Amino acid sequence: MTAAASPAGSEPLRCVWCDGSELYRHYHDHEWGFPVGDDTRLFEKICLEGFQAGLSWITILRKREAFRAAFHGFDIARVARMGEAEVVRLLGDAGIVRHRGKIEAAIHNARCAEELLASQPSLAAYFWSFEPDGATRPQRLTRAALRTMTESEASRALSKDLKRRGWKFVGPTTMYAFMQAMGLVNDHEDGCHVRAAAVRARERFRHPAT
Repeated sequence: MTAAASPAGSEPLRCVWCDGSELYRHYHDHEWGFPVGDDTRLFEKICLEGFQAGLSWITILRKREAFRAAFHGFDIARVARMGEAEVVRLLGDAGIVRHRGKIEAAIHNARCAEELLASQPSLAAYFWSFEPDGATRPQRLTRAALRTMTESEASRALSKDLKRRGWKFVGPTTMYAFMQAMGLVNDHEDGCHVRAAAVRARERFRHPAT
């Protein structure tokens, strides 16, 4: 990723991965890297990260509204109660990724989330307990630095703990992408016009109680 403008120079500088789609640019400018403390949104993202495995994020983003409809707005309790009949129904839903293993994993992870919530005040409190110390982050987020940042010590720790709790499709690379998107890290590159806004949002963000 590197910050870049449109060829005509009329667009502000953005991380290059979001180029080519207005939907992608809007996601980059208003969601990616901004801190999230809402359990439903966190659960949705971890499910969608699982569906993304082997695909591009833009593919999932284009289907996000269909996923929300299919999975009851990613309400944890409702997804946890989904059974085989709904799995079969979703396998016929062309609006989403029709992969039995991923559909079943989302339902399974909802049940794991319910178990986690029996011992944690919220999913937000749990996930944000894995926020890395700012001192461990690169001082400058250049293209060269970001190219090697596909996982981190924090994402490996999160992945390991989730797997211990039975969650699926939560490898360290997937969890690093989750942390980037949900604002646990700010990986907007130096020069990206959104980076400063994400920093300000994190400063205003009230860290979930643990």
